[in-house]
Amino acid sequence: MAKKHFCYLILALIITACSTNPYKTTEKVYDKQLKTLENQITNKEAQPIPAVSPVVIDTTYAAQLGIVKDTLSKTGSTYLLNGVNTEWIGTVNFNLRKPSFIVIHHTAQDSIQQTIKTFTITRTQVSAHYIISENGKVVQMLNDYLRAWHAGASTWGKNTDLNSSSIGIELDNNGSKPFTEAQISSLVALLTKLKKDYNIPTQNILGHADIAPGRKQDPSALFPWKTLAEKGFGIWPDEVLEEAPFDFKIEQALRIIGYNTKNLSAAIQAFKLHYIQTDATSTLDRKTIDTIYSIYKKQLQ
Repeated sequence: MAKKHFCYLILALIITACSTNPYKTTEKVYDKQLKTLENQITNKEAQPIPAVSPVVIDTTYAAQLGIVKDTLSKTGSTYLLNGVNTEWIGTVNFNLRKPSFIVIHHTAQDSIQQTIKTFTITRTQVSAHYIISENGKVVQMLNDYLRAWHAGASTWGKNTDLNSSSIGIELDNNGSKPFTEAQISSLVALLTKLKKDYNIPTQNILGHADIAPGRKQDPSALFPWKTLAEKGFGIWPDEVLEEAPFDFKIEQALRIIGYNTKNLSAAIQAFKLHYIQTDATSTLDRKTIDTIYSIYKKQLQ
């Protein structure tokens, strides 16, 4: 009798093992879509960026170069601490995550070649999606959907991991000289493409100093934020500043704009580096307070 039951058990196990996977069809859909996305993020073909009206007189921009190859992979069963193994069943409803911020940097290095070398050495642990040279050449080093290591410890509003939600653009500039017209022209062209591709809000185009007050100073006070804002990339205070109310709460306003105010002096300096530029001290004069009020109102619109 025991032998008979044992035979039934073996038969049941064989039938179970040979039974059709009820998720076989959707697994095929998952694998097909995964392959499509993998091809999308490993494509190294140069992508055109649109022509733009001249920043001053120069509309030069270059085709993008290739990107570093990245791959996707799916995860099977995973062992959890409570002894349970996860079961893999692929969904058919998914896509790649899209960036919602753009962070602009200057390289603080001597040449675009030096920056490329920095981004292709493992020990540096730093990278960006794009580098724009002084002559307007645009080099793409990572697919837009993937996470570069450009922001470091950073905060904007409640977002404490800008690397995971942003595209990093490095401008070949040592931080002490003006940015070239060709370089800014290419930047505007690239921003035009990225803003359209990912529906990035105008106010989400920031500088490294904005998201890391006190730790970073890029792009420098020579960066033309006003020019970018006039073209729809970022916001800028009104020409004629409205006087802030007597009870206007400056620290709260800076937090609402997005700044980390744990070090209030650093936050004020970062704000002034972006929006005043002629004075990047932590002094709260009338112009600074009214400028904060102007940006605060625009951020709420």
